Amino acid sequence: MSLDAIFKAYDVRGIYPDEINEDIARRTGNAFARFTGAAEIVVGFDMRPSSPGLAAAFTEGATKAGADVINVGLCSTDVVYYASGRFNAPGAMFTASHNPAQYNGIKMCRAGAAPVGEDTGLTQIKATVVAGTIEKGEIAGTVRAIDVLDDFGAHVRGFVDVSILKPLKIVADTANGMGGLVVPKVFEGLPFDVTMLFEELDGTFPNHPADPIQVENLRDLQRLVLETGADIGLAFDGDADRVFLVDNLGEPVSGSTTTAIVAKGILARHPGETIVHNLICSKALSEVVREHGGIPVRTRVGHSFIKQVMAETGAIFGGEHSAHYYFRDNWKADSGSIAAMMVLEQLSLSGGTLAELRAPFERYAQSGEINSKVADTAAKIEEVAASFADADQDRLDGLTVDYGDWWFNLRPSNTEPLLRLNLEAADRASCDARTASVLAIIRGE
Repeated sequence: MSLDAIFKAYDVRGIYPDEINEDIARRTGNAFARFTGAAEIVVGFDMRPSSPGLAAAFTEGATKAGADVINVGLCSTDVVYYASGRFNAPGAMFTASHNPAQYNGIKMCRAGAAPVGEDTGLTQIKATVVAGTIEKGEIAGTVRAIDVLDDFGAHVRGFVDVSILKPLKIVADTANGMGGLVVPKVFEGLPFDVTMLFEELDGTFPNHPADPIQVENLRDLQRLVLETGADIGLAFDGDADRVFLVDNLGEPVSGSTTTAIVAKGILARHPGETIVHNLICSKALSEVVREHGGIPVRTRVGHSFIKQVMAETGAIFGGEHSAHYYFRDNWKADSGSIAAMMVLEQLSLSGGTLAELRAPFERYAQSGEINSKVADTAAKIEEVAASFADADQDRLDGLTVDYGDWWFNLRPSNTEPLLRLNLEAADRASCDARTASVLAIIRGE
């Protein structure tokens, strides 16, 4: 059996039932239990029609290997991370995040929400699944169901001073994903006026895809923010571990700006701490961190790298341009709910609007991520490097070229013959011109 198509760099993901099914889930549960050697494993699942059956099959495989399973049921991915930290147990979440309805997958972590990726266990787990044997432990494990949603809500609220929160008007678009269950729990007892949009759990995504990084999926939220005069819009992805912001004028807020807003708040409370960010975040972010007495550390793109560098540096917070936000006091795991709560605290403290709050953090113009299909990604990167040989360059992740007043990063995709370009310059005109010149080299125009 070839599982190359579904075992990705950080998780397992594929089309149900052709690529991922109960048999594969059962074998993976057994392999995961054997790999971790843990006495207990946390299992949760999202609202996709195939998720409960896949989670049950995984549980069957894990308990056959002798592990007990803590079933946290229907939940968001950050709830599984929370339970993994709280119970100090490995975890598995059945979700395909922002992917369309026909997909499903498994996000796994070791005890304390530590990442499982290609270099941290996924390769070994895959090899065991491919071998096809299901091993039985001396004693079969048991299953116990635990509802941790109330405790998770309290955990999230613990990241802010709830006494200073203002009666903000919020619209939360949960895209028929797990935010519909989790967000009301998180905001319980707070002075917010919350309007939920597409809160019904429906893994067929009848309204729009649960992928808020695509601007077209924010249109319903933007419209409702403007219609209701809301202070902020929150857009969660399918498994609610990411959140995107829309300001009071209906304008999307980038992951870099959100990271800067949260970093400023954290450094006010914890001066001198380290803040980690990936290398496609705006330069403004590292400037903001330094201005507020923090230490910025730049990393490769991807949650396993962020978490690794957070562990190495003791960083209190990490952010990615893709709207993943990681917190040391959340076992270094990412959480859309915690990030949203901390932005709401900063908005309450500011006494102004989100449009005003964001302005000081937006100092440059960005291209956004632009993908180009090329025949040979490695050769093309070398060609681009040679074309900009007079600039500062590094190879931390792909190629970064820096001229001071403008810079770009060019990274190959892990899974496709694509190069991803992110460019930043002093203003929109120079950003557009520089982007065009770099793309001409990449695309041979």
